[in-house]
Amino acid sequence: MKKVVIMSLVGFASVFGFSLSSAFADGNAVTITQPANGATVSSPVKVCMGVLGVEVEPAKKGVNDGKGHHHILVNVDLPKDLSHGIGKDANHIHMGDGSTCKEIKLAKGKHIIRTLFAQGNHVPYNPPLTATIVVNVK
Repeated sequence: MKKVVIMSLVGFASVFGFSLSSAFADGNAVTITQPANGATVSSPVKVCMGVLGVEVEPAKKGVNDGKGHHHILVNVDLPKDLSHGIGKDANHIHMGDGSTCKEIKLAKGKHIIRTLFAQGNHVPYNPPLTATIVVNVK
């Protein structure tokens, strides 16, 4: 019985893990838990993120190993130089308050949404902790 339960849990974890859009670095990961990749949504879009192996905290707590906060990147690539802080504009949304969900207004059409986890000084981890989804706003 114990073996069946363990096998079921391993199978569920495998399916669940591969269904999320995430990137792993040293066993750490970030995911976009909402909306689903490929979803058709209405604006404003509620974007929620999760973490594995790192801890979300407000930026005001400073730079602490294994801790940081989310940034949402809309329709832009990851920064080429990860040694600098993430900019702040309409396409680079900071969640320095330590929140894990944010409603963002998007025009109708296809949009690429990325999350990028960064330290308290807004400098991303390297290798980056990131996840990407594509949504269609109706």
